[in-house]
Amino acid sequence: MAWLIILVAVMLVISPLLWLKPNPRQKRVARMRTAMSRAGVTVKLDKPPFHEARGVMPHYRWPYPPQQPGPDFTLVRDSKAGPALKPFRHGWYWRFEPLRPLPAAAEAPLEALLTRLPLDASVLESNRAALGLWWWESQDTERFSSYLEDFTALRDALAGRPDHPEKEVPLEGPRA
Repeated sequence: MAWLIILVAVMLVISPLLWLKPNPRQKRVARMRTAMSRAGVTVKLDKPPFHEARGVMPHYRWPYPPQQPGPDFTLVRDSKAGPALKPFRHGWYWRFEPLRPLPAAAEAPLEALLTRLPLDASVLESNRAALGLWWWESQDTERFSSYLEDFTALRDALAGRPDHPEKEVPLEGPRA
């Protein structure tokens, strides 16, 4: 009987520690986020750009160079799009279109991304600071790494094309 009491006491001590141990999905996601951070991708959990969004979602961002801001646009997968949104390609809809047409050099990498992105990728967006992807991290590091070239090519093609270029302000006053 004493051994049974000891066993129960040991299990009570060990069981909370087992709850803290990461499961296989958590380990996979941690490895992927670390690898993406090393590749220059910023990963954070944030509230997604949906009207019905509750909670946070992983947001992967490829930053534009500070001197070359990007255009503003948001593409939403058809499963998250409403009937009022304008269709784009391959089951994606414009939530916000860029003010200027996308350059021809950006069309090919954008097409490649939209056809290859995993089904849990919900939003592809760009703003002055970065190109971003909202998704639920369904793939492993090796598979998602295959998208890095396409994201980098798209980011490079969009860099320096802001929708609202800032007016240059003269450093000196008017000369007499």
